[in-house]
Amino acid sequence: MRSLVGLIAVVAAASLYLYSLSLYLPAAPRRRPLPTAERKHVETVVSTDSPEEPSSRLKFPSDLEELRELAELLQFYKAEHTGYVLLLFCSAYLYKQSFAIPGSSFLNILAGAIFGPYQGLLLVSVLTTVGSTMCYLLSQAFGKRYIVTLFPDKVSMLQRKVGENQDCLLFFLLFLRFFPMTPNWFLNMSAPIVNIPITFFFCSVFIGLLPYNFICVQTGVMLSEVASLDDLFSWEKLLQLLTIACMALLPGALIRRFSQKRLKLDVQPQNGLITDKKVQ
Repeated sequence: MRSLVGLIAVVAAASLYLYSLSLYLPAAPRRRPLPTAERKHVETVVSTDSPEEPSSRLKFPSDLEELRELAELLQFYKAEHTGYVLLLFCSAYLYKQSFAIPGSSFLNILAGAIFGPYQGLLLVSVLTTVGSTMCYLLSQAFGKRYIVTLFPDKVSMLQRKVGENQDCLLFFLLFLRFFPMTPNWFLNMSAPIVNIPITFFFCSVFIGLLPYNFICVQTGVMLSEVASLDDLFSWEKLLQLLTIACMALLPGALIRRFSQKRLKLDVQPQNGLITDKKVQ
């Protein structure tokens, strides 16, 4: 009971902090005189006559249209309030990752749209790793009993596989990130239960999720360059996405080749979680 109360207190404190941060949106940046077309676009992003305050538009996006609107708003404020936009983005990202809330892919895309391909990739890679590690620590402190109670068979299976691959544990964890036989949120929460060292966990998240983060960030960069969402699905953009996906899959192919020789992976995914299957 004490662990549950502690977890609720941590979630409440983090939620209050994030909500307070979103309320203190700085004043709209001052801009040089703009051409008529560009000025109209800016006025649609932040309108002083709109009954909806800009701070009320700061919410986690649930589709591409909301993502595009949020990206335009934060790009506008980033001109003179880079520190605030960076703090807000980092806080929101860590909030989602730490409490295993789905939807981090939208934030990865948002990072590409706001910060560009290189800074965006570095930022989301660090935030993914730090946020997952915070989830690891929260599970270690508050959630062990509940996770074992909710997923006894899955935890037992993962623990056995970790034991069988102790001699090459880092590569086993990288394989799980590249080819997720178990969801990332479950792996983050169950890692301390099955005695995965935090150093191996940290490195596997940073390296193993690089291809996924790379694809999402590049998608965000493309999203910021198109005039409408329909342009995102043009043949040219789809070809770019295909090229990016092929580049991102190369490390996974190398890990898979190594795993066939060294790792014990007699498992197959079922409903997103690992189950036994003996390979002949």
